[in-house]
Amino acid sequence: MNNSEIVQLAHRHMVDIYGCLPIAFVRGHGAYLYDADGKRYLDFFCGLAVTSLGHGHPRVVRAIKEQAEKLTHVSNVFHTEPMARLVERLSTLFGNGRVFLGNSGAEANEAAIKLARRWGHRDGGGRFEIIATLGSFHGRTLATLTATGQEKYHQGFQPLVPGFKLVPFNDVKAIERAIGPETVAIMLEPIQGEGGVVVPHPDFLKEVRELCDRRKLLLILDEVQVGVGRTGRFFGHEHSGIKPDIATLAKALGGGVPIGAMVAREEIASAFTPGSHGTTFGGNPIACAASLAVLDALEEERIVENAAEVGGYMMERLRDIATKFSRVAEVRGRGMIIGVVLRHEARPVVDACLREHLLVNGTAGNVLRLLPPLNLTREEADAGLSIIERVLESTPVPRA
Repeated sequence: MNNSEIVQLAHRHMVDIYGCLPIAFVRGHGAYLYDADGKRYLDFFCGLAVTSLGHGHPRVVRAIKEQAEKLTHVSNVFHTEPMARLVERLSTLFGNGRVFLGNSGAEANEAAIKLARRWGHRDGGGRFEIIATLGSFHGRTLATLTATGQEKYHQGFQPLVPGFKLVPFNDVKAIERAIGPETVAIMLEPIQGEGGVVVPHPDFLKEVRELCDRRKLLLILDEVQVGVGRTGRFFGHEHSGIKPDIATLAKALGGGVPIGAMVAREEIASAFTPGSHGTTFGGNPIACAASLAVLDALEEERIVENAAEVGGYMMERLRDIATKFSRVAEVRGRGMIIGVVLRHEARPVVDACLREHLLVNGTAGNVLRLLPPLNLTREEADAGLSIIERVLESTPVPRA
């Protein structure tokens, strides 16, 4: 089937919620994707920070194939070796944590919310309220949607789940003012991804950690988009030198295979007991095998270091490019989550890049978001940045 045939078939039968572009990809290799008509695209989007080792990474492909030949699924009331090895690895990376495995970032965040409430019920004097931040994104389930601080995602789904407060991001005083007698936890992203690649001030997470300790609150960090090496550290919060009570991961964790994880300090995690939470596919052997391959690659192929080095190089080059164009207000980010803040809507630039066979993303209206593979080479970075520079020069600035 060609592009047009695949697109038409999908649109005849699929619920229309994604606003899909008229392109059908059939294979990928490294930093490149190929559509059904044979056209090649440089991928600076990675399926929204999922394929962080690029496409078809040999370790991940081999792990999936070998595991599929042995065992694809058993109920998680039993054990499998990939599951056992993965929870041990994640526990060690977090630092003596306990792990819940699910299938997505929303599931990981839902588990974190439930655990906080369960802990509040058992050890927190019945407290249940969670403070989250404006501009955040935590998922599409009703609870994670309620915690998401963007009104556009709430429309048509009210009444939302009670027990949440939203306050400005990067404002410790606002968080402290919002704390009440029912508050049990504060839930944050180390860097807001969907909110526009918003990087807080350097001491923000440290100050929130100190606030939580002082007021006996749990700190939940949503690392779904920035975790697994994207910022140049395995966890985004490592840059702040703190440790949350609960952290969530997904997206890049499976190298393209759906998986999510919640990791919590042991004394908090013990609030979950048999039957208090679960998911049918959590700990799936294929997903766990893929995730182990991702972790092996991160450790043995200097991929996290590359994310820091090449990501830093990209930020420098983009800031140089920005000096040439008044339409660019700011370049921000860390490692390989980068936002080019425009003084107009990002969509025309995103569309123009697509025509030049570069995949990028627009978020928060006016932010061009780059989420390239963490093992991107400087040569590939230069190829993509040259396209962005050319597009900024040639694409008309939209009228206000």
